[in-house]
Amino acid sequence: MKLPRGTGAVLAMLLPGLALALWLVLGAGFLLMALDGDARTALLGALAPVAESHGMVLVLWWVLFSAGAGLLARRFYVAHAEAPARLADAARVLAGDPAAPPVPATGPAGLKALGEVVNDLAAQRRALQDDMARLVAEASRDVAFQRDQLAALMAELEQSVVVLNLEGRILLYNARARTLFRRLFRAPGSAAGGTGEGVGADPIGLGRSIHTVIDRALMDHARETVERLMGRGEARPSARFVTTTPLGHLVRVLLAPVRAEAGGAVTGFVLLLDDITDEYEARARQDRTLIDLNESARASLAAMQAALDMLDYPDLDAPDRERFQAVVRDEVMGLGTRLSLAADASSDLGSRWPLQDMLGADLAAAAARRIAADTGHAVATDAVDADIWLSVDSFALIGALAFLAARVAEAEGGADPAFALRLAPAGGRVHLDLAFADAHAAAGGAGWPGAPMGASQLCVRDVVERHGGELWLERARSGSGACFRFLLPAASEGHAEAAAPAESRPAYFDFDLFAASAGSHASDDRLLSELAYTVFDTETTGLDPAGGDEILQIGATRIVNGRILSSECFDQLVDPGRSIPEAGIAVHGIRPEMVRGKPRIGEVLPAFHAFAAETVLVGHNVAFDMRFLTLKEQASGVAFDQPVLDTLLLAGLAHPGEESHSMEAIAGRLGVTVSGRHTALGDALVTADIFLKLLPLLRARGIRTLGEARAAAATSYYAKLKY
Repeated sequence: MKLPRGTGAVLAMLLPGLALALWLVLGAGFLLMALDGDARTALLGALAPVAESHGMVLVLWWVLFSAGAGLLARRFYVAHAEAPARLADAARVLAGDPAAPPVPATGPAGLKALGEVVNDLAAQRRALQDDMARLVAEASRDVAFQRDQLAALMAELEQSVVVLNLEGRILLYNARARTLFRRLFRAPGSAAGGTGEGVGADPIGLGRSIHTVIDRALMDHARETVERLMGRGEARPSARFVTTTPLGHLVRVLLAPVRAEAGGAVTGFVLLLDDITDEYEARARQDRTLIDLNESARASLAAMQAALDMLDYPDLDAPDRERFQAVVRDEVMGLGTRLSLAADASSDLGSRWPLQDMLGADLAAAAARRIAADTGHAVATDAVDADIWLSVDSFALIGALAFLAARVAEAEGGADPAFALRLAPAGGRVHLDLAFADAHAAAGGAGWPGAPMGASQLCVRDVVERHGGELWLERARSGSGACFRFLLPAASEGHAEAAAPAESRPAYFDFDLFAASAGSHASDDRLLSELAYTVFDTETTGLDPAGGDEILQIGATRIVNGRILSSECFDQLVDPGRSIPEAGIAVHGIRPEMVRGKPRIGEVLPAFHAFAAETVLVGHNVAFDMRFLTLKEQASGVAFDQPVLDTLLLAGLAHPGEESHSMEAIAGRLGVTVSGRHTALGDALVTADIFLKLLPLLRARGIRTLGEARAAAATSYYAKLKY
């Protein structure tokens, strides 16, 4: 069992006195045992008067001797037990971080000399590392220049660019992507925050999953499309799709693979994103204009036809004839004006939805898999023309086919619908049929294309209109079957030809962005160095969360791949809904006027929860902060159930011989500069620096995984504290 600090020094003072007393008692005992009965009696008789008269002198002498020996023993213990332990702790820090403070040269001469040697070795190591860093910097100057060129190029791109690894985690993004996601992907109703950009931080960030903002099903479908194109030998495979944001915007996405070398394995993906909301709305207005013009043209033609019919009467008098001729002239002039407007409206009218050319056989195969997975019934694809190409939004169209098939299967009541997909040319278009055996199952099928397919409220007819196509329910003349027939646009010619060889990629795009694609493991089994962290701190009105104290400020930063992402921070003032004690203002400096009009905690915590998603929470004395978050779960509707680490506990594991584990004391031992103290973001940044410095010290003590760190921290005295 480990003794508390200071116990060794006390024992060092008591042991000499106890040893002397034991030596005297044992010596007296042995002497008495060596004497015979008469001699023993004579000796005891002679000593009795001396003990009565001078016993206190002997006791006092023993006490003085014991105290002196104890002081000498304590000095010996401090010099030869505590001082080496402190030297070992300081040397361990210096071994993990050459920039750490030098080890203290204290204790006896030999220990001082050892400390000086350790400092000299550390200085030599720093010099060697500086030389190595200089050589590496010189050798990598060209690479750094090329990387800067790439960064500058991405900054100047008109499009938003995001680079992902195979798991969908963000490895790189440019400023335009950050701006686009901030503007389009914030949840509705976000209140203005302390930074002036709404509550919370960016919807995207390094190490975070793209699936938090773009539907996983869309991404998986696009990846399957790219893999299918690669399997056919396409030199530049890519997939396009359109997604909607919580604010109702439309974003067009192009997904392309990144390969380690030409023709090599895929190591990640690049997304190019564009906001097409205004473009789509403009086209919708053009559509409405054309429809209105068409209706008015029909009315004009009807009026002219009626006037011409009246002019055919031979007995029509002159005034009436002139009036009907004026009607014809006016309608002709009006029709000419409307035709001119129609030409202007249709001159730049593109497709109603971004479509992608796709081999019909691939579309049928993907749709068959989806229908089989959703309904449990196999789909025949024998009647698919293998040479047909379509121009489609494959994700939406496959979803529409699966929706109709599910409705047919429900109407069949468990019987096999005998689904079949047929694809055949129809002039300049293509017929795509979803056929099934029982025509009676489609009795209510006429209304299915107009029913919402899911939470998006998109219906099958909307999908057909996106393609500029048509849809109808057709029953076989024999009455033994029916089909939903889609009339879709065919793609342009020339797709079956092999693509030209891909150009070699620029040499400057060779740095390793994709090493993070290792397979996922259970969190507790993962190395601490592999995890992503959200380091946070709170400022509060007081120290009693259960007694009514509230959060005033939340500050946080993220750590990804062992690096603090100072550009991705969360810093938010909170209106506590109560007074702020003057004693607290003296500590954190947050006055009532600073939080007036700021969002309440029920708005802030969901944004912070999104910022910290899929990371390990880290804080200093974090049990205090977590208690505040836990008490607000019901009010905010979010629960922080991810793993939590505490630098207070971890510092105790790394330096068990140290008495103080305050933030300032730990920072001093590790060489961390403390700034912005008692501001939430300032404390979070200092805690992040401390945490990174502690990781190699924990590794040296055999604590390598998250599970090992949590288990070891749970044994600490500080882990027993409750708030």
